[in-house]
Amino acid sequence: MRGTHPVPRTRVEQLVRQRRLTTQEFCAEFHAASQRVGRPLAVSERHASRWFSGRLGGLPHPATCRVLEHMFGEPAEVLFGPPQPDPVPGGPEATSSVAAEGGVETATTASWEREIAMAAVESARFGQFAEQTNVGPHTLEQFRADAARIVATYPTRPVYPVFVELRELRNRIFELLEGRQHPRQTRELYLVAGVLCGVLANASFDLGWLAAAETQARTAFLCAELAGNNALRAWIRGTQSLVAYWDERPRMAVDLAVDGWRYLPEAGTARVRLAAIEARAQARLRDRRAAEDALRRAEQARNEVRGEDDPGGMLAFPVAKQTFYSATSRLWLGEQADLVLAEQQAAEAVALYQEDPPEHRRLGELCLARLDLAAARLGRHDLEGAAEQVQEVMVMSGRRRTDSVHRRLRQVANALRRPHYQTSALALDLRDQILTFCGAPTAPALPGGAG
Repeated sequence: MRGTHPVPRTRVEQLVRQRRLTTQEFCAEFHAASQRVGRPLAVSERHASRWFSGRLGGLPHPATCRVLEHMFGEPAEVLFGPPQPDPVPGGPEATSSVAAEGGVETATTASWEREIAMAAVESARFGQFAEQTNVGPHTLEQFRADAARIVATYPTRPVYPVFVELRELRNRIFELLEGRQHPRQTRELYLVAGVLCGVLANASFDLGWLAAAETQARTAFLCAELAGNNALRAWIRGTQSLVAYWDERPRMAVDLAVDGWRYLPEAGTARVRLAAIEARAQARLRDRRAAEDALRRAEQARNEVRGEDDPGGMLAFPVAKQTFYSATSRLWLGEQADLVLAEQQAAEAVALYQEDPPEHRRLGELCLARLDLAAARLGRHDLEGAAEQVQEVMVMSGRRRTDSVHRRLRQVANALRRPHYQTSALALDLRDQILTFCGAPTAPALPGGAG
């Protein structure tokens, strides 16, 4: 066993060393033994090392105990206790216990007494297992508080430092979930883990890593399933739809949003968000009827919201965000009447965001709403009005850069290449400013008729 402790710390570690097994070989033998006893199980090298170290604070799962007893022929209480002294050759440990008459065990030996006693030991062992938990009385409360703090401050903080904090907190929860706790505590840990993975998905997306965002979202959804929480299921489906939308897969974005709609949240605005995200994707597909139906469902879902979002913060979908998503949908639909409505809605969204105090203002969303307003004005050939919004965005987003804002800025730069802007000094200067700010090539055109 590479890197082993100089002195065995538990009986199981002692026996593994006596058999000259590496940790990897032990894990393989454990899996094979579990198949022989009819309960296929696997153990990671990391978790096996915790068995050897005696850091479990008790016995592992009863099914695990049975496999180990089958492997080593000793009770689990002994295996997870201290190492035993090596037997003395010919000593009493080497002598089998026998029945009193002639030293030969007979059929009259009360083997059923041993079975009854063993059954009682097994039940007592399971009772001890069921009582054990690696989650202290204040641990869950602290995790909930940490998660609530992060989701509340995420929209106003630089993304990468939050990403690092999220990852460290998520890893601590994952480590606890590898141990044991009461079912209610397990569900709560999965719920917090799902929130953290969901925010990690959002952070990965904001940092421009869409594939990583999808991976985080899949794990977040699994945690939501294990927690049995519909609000988180719906929110994660919305995040997956959002990633697909920005990854140029609007049909997939629609499908994910529709799938999320079947989860009725316990409380909060997750359904409002799903319908608004679907509306943008449908509009990008130029399906006016479906887009307007989704916008109506978003309004209806807003009227049917029951209670506050938990833990709130970035998981909440405020009216300002719903309004700017509606503006984006109108931009994609692209008719002149749509552009007029998009300008009105984007301006309304900007005003709503600015009503929040600076320390709670959602900077990334405000920037995107301003860029919708700029796009609508470009669609009406109001270059000065568009430039005003773009300048504001470059000032604001310099404090909190996100990939989606950079993409939209590049789209504006691409729109400024259109023939009717080629002779405009303002257009040429604005385009140069955007490309310098973003430091990357241009992206596809703006939604709908905005170009």
